[in-house]
Amino acid sequence: MSELQMRVSDEDRERTTQQLQQAFSEGRLTQPELEERLEAALSARTYGDLLALITDLPSAQPQAGDVVELGSKHGNVKRSGDWAVPRRLRVSSKYGSVELDFTEAVVPHQVVEVELDLTYGSAKIILPEGAVANVDGFQADWGHPTSKVPSRPRPGVLCVVITGRAKYGGLTVRYPRKRWFTH
Repeated sequence: MSELQMRVSDEDRERTTQQLQQAFSEGRLTQPELEERLEAALSARTYGDLLALITDLPSAQPQAGDVVELGSKHGNVKRSGDWAVPRRLRVSSKYGSVELDFTEAVVPHQVVEVELDLTYGSAKIILPEGAVANVDGFQADWGHPTSKVPSRPRPGVLCVVITGRAKYGGLTVRYPRKRWFTH
């Protein structure tokens, strides 16, 4: 079964209706268009039904470039804090690790593709709570990909699709660690 054919929840329908109402308030949809799409969203059965209603609507955040390439031969590649995430990110590291922390990043796209090319080293990807990641397109010769987050895409939720290869290393995808002793 395709991920787009999976059944949606009431929460998924609600998230989509909020996005449609936001688009109407910005003048992107007319009143009849809004009413038609809201009716379709409330009766949607699959993710494909919901995604069809919002694919022509731009994101509210500032746009980042389409493709960004990061690389290092002998060091580590790290992005964290407030950074603009492109639609497609290609990261190569020959003798080092990769850490991409999306928790405070500006992500203007619902789907972000991350392509990894690692020779000696591993990658760690930290996603904001609720985000999903698909690691099915990642291969590791001597390590293994580990994902501690859901992989099923949902409307209105960041979905990171990770592809590529690690020759001697692995991949870990997780949410931020919980801090026990904070006030």
